[in-house]
Amino acid sequence: MAGGQERILRRRIRTIQSTKKITRSFELIAASQITRAQGRIAGSRPYVAAISDILAETAREGGSPTRLLGIPVSPQNVLALVIVADRGLAGAYNSNVLRATERLLRSGSQAGQSYRVVAVGKKAQTYFRFHHQPVERQFVGMSDRPTYEDARHVAAAVVQLFLDGEVDLVQITSTRIRSGSRQVVETRQLLPILPSPGPVGERPSGSLPDGPGASPGTAGAGAGTGSPLTGNRPGFFEFEPDVEHLLAQLIPRYAEAAVYAALLEASASEHASRQRAMSAATENAEELLKMLTRVMNRARQDSITTEIMEIVGGSEALRSAGGVPEELTHPQATEEQSP
Repeated sequence: MAGGQERILRRRIRTIQSTKKITRSFELIAASQITRAQGRIAGSRPYVAAISDILAETAREGGSPTRLLGIPVSPQNVLALVIVADRGLAGAYNSNVLRATERLLRSGSQAGQSYRVVAVGKKAQTYFRFHHQPVERQFVGMSDRPTYEDARHVAAAVVQLFLDGEVDLVQITSTRIRSGSRQVVETRQLLPILPSPGPVGERPSGSLPDGPGASPGTAGAGAGTGSPLTGNRPGFFEFEPDVEHLLAQLIPRYAEAAVYAALLEASASEHASRQRAMSAATENAEELLKMLTRVMNRARQDSITTEIMEIVGGSEALRSAGGVPEELTHPQATEEQSP
């Protein structure tokens, strides 16, 4: 019985040692990717800030339709862009974003809004299929190391719907990285262009809806439209070609840059979450190995003690039955008695 238990424990220890090697490898890979991802985020911010300023100035100075700017007062048709990972083993990273999206859809439905969903990441695809939530478009294979071409494909799926007037508001629900140990799930507005646009991750407080389930606030310029950007800059602008054609080129570029920045932040958050989750898994494996090793040593000691007791008991039984001479069972005592 003890020998069988020892074999089972040895098998479990080998399995946990193999799992520990895997989790340790995932931890090291994720840690090496975090710094690279944060560098790509910092590199994308100046472009997002510049194109946001250009687009805002063009829309304001050119007298463009106000639906392109500000926060809609009462949007009826909303498009939610959800960004999660293709893989698991990242703690609560995916579930936090998906639960925030579920709360957003539920609150929008209660307010009479119609939501359309565009999902990035295989985990979102699986989640929405299980919950019978229709998805407009699905994108996979871009969460680990997103490229600008990936962002272009995602942006193309949402920009044209907004320009054609099929949706009044486009929101992004994803994870934004604050530090290596802190990531925050946020729902923020992509289109129309927000007041006082700035680099992604550096927008002033109040320019975005707060929290994962935040709904658009009210604007002060006309019912059903949006409030124009505030703040005046000195100078005079001339547009060539006209503003309409210029905006048709700028809005897709802005959406691509903003989506690319969101994908980069989501990727960095995924790596940070995976690094923490795998570090905790490695520590748990080490603790479990220590516990199982103690249990196995105790089982081995019990097995050895049992075998010794069986040998001694058998020897005593044979001696009592007269089958074993006294000098064989106690040879040392026999030698001491001999002259």
